[in-house]
Amino acid sequence: MMVRSAYFGLGVVATAAAIAGAILPLLPTTPFLLVAAWAFARSSPRAEAWLLAHGRFGPLIADWRAGGRIARSAKRASAVVMIASLGLSAALGVGAVVLAIQAAALAAVAAFLWSRPEPEGGR
Repeated sequence: MMVRSAYFGLGVVATAAAIAGAILPLLPTTPFLLVAAWAFARSSPRAEAWLLAHGRFGPLIADWRAGGRIARSAKRASAVVMIASLGLSAALGVGAVVLAIQAAALAAVAAFLWSRPEPEGGR
């Protein structure tokens, strides 16, 4: 019971973070949705069903579950946010070493994102 409650709590927090990410430009949405769906699958079939049926969030989860697919629009949005984050760090005067580490990490994330297949129909 406690483990199930912990998974449910994680799902609620991750869902809240995903909703915030849909509004705030520098906070990701999809990773939090995937964590929420994973946690709800282990704690609340009803909450998982609600998340999967959600008009905006459900398709992202379904695409991922159907083979790790990420929509091209999500890839583009992620690339823009990563470039903006790096630019903001540079504009704020972050040190060269930190910028290099940030650039390497963002490049690795971008390579992973763009290596993922896209859903059929393009979305």
